[in-house]
Amino acid sequence: MNDSLHKFIAGLPKAELHLHIEGTFEPELMFEIAERNGKKLKYASVEDLRKAYSFNNLQEFLDIYYEGAGVLIEERDFYDLTMAYLRKVHTENVRHVEIFFDPQTHTERGIAFSTVIDGILRALEEGREELGITSELIMSFLRHLSEEDAFKTLEEGLKYKDRIIGVGLDSSELGNPPSKFERVFAKAREEGFLLMAHAGEEGPADYIWEALNLLNVDRIDHGNRCLDDDVLSAELARRQMALTLCPLSNKKLQVCPDLRNHPLRKMLEKNILATIHSDDPAYFGGYMNANFIATAEALDLTREEIAHLAENGFKASFLLDEAKEEHLSDVRAYAADFSE
Repeated sequence: MNDSLHKFIAGLPKAELHLHIEGTFEPELMFEIAERNGKKLKYASVEDLRKAYSFNNLQEFLDIYYEGAGVLIEERDFYDLTMAYLRKVHTENVRHVEIFFDPQTHTERGIAFSTVIDGILRALEEGREELGITSELIMSFLRHLSEEDAFKTLEEGLKYKDRIIGVGLDSSELGNPPSKFERVFAKAREEGFLLMAHAGEEGPADYIWEALNLLNVDRIDHGNRCLDDDVLSAELARRQMALTLCPLSNKKLQVCPDLRNHPLRKMLEKNILATIHSDDPAYFGGYMNANFIATAEALDLTREEIAHLAENGFKASFLLDEAKEEHLSDVRAYAADFSE
């Protein structure tokens, strides 16, 4: 890819909608917080830890992800983690973020729900004031845990109902279909939360159908496998149901080892509302710009197609319509005015 297209992507206004805050834990910060909290990592150095970021599947990643999260103890830790992410994406012209957090990863270790969310929210407020990044917070249920655990987490989340926009479903997909959490999602909808679910990453297209028809989601996270089912693809296009794709994650986890075979282009050709995000960028080798660049290079995307993907990100967001239109106008103006 030529330098001009790199420059175009770098300045392009973007929205990040599929981002796990625990997945932004860079090794340097992990060691810093571990030392601060008297926690010992099983890796001798930052370099050793980075070498471990080689995964054959989702579960291998999750094992190291949960170990890293184990050093997060104090409210300050969650604040520092979130601020580090916001400062990073501010340099990449990310204007709006909708981030996941996994309370069960921490509450099952004895960390109070309030400790986790208060640290994150303090950083999001500071990010809005100092960096101009607007944000929403999404509470995810860990699908490898029980429905009962999810209900308990939902009850905790209700105390912060005015600060959490929605609920999601993540962690080990295979063997944990969306239907396992149908009742939890019905209760969350009743309480006014927006709904998302990871589906069709490693799991089959049937999981996407379950997310649509049983969980009644507002957005699908990943959704790669939708192209296995022509009826499903057409339904996603008809509904303009957004898919939050994470190309470097797909590559790193062997979901799509060669990005030249990534389903993104076919999705766009089928008029599916496909978007690009970074998932767990500290582990998968890149934040938003790196995901845009890698995808554009692999699929030979044009500048117009790249701008279209940025527009899709704002369209798929939970911003109010007026704010969406402002961002869409910014993207279009940037693309029209960009000079080599």
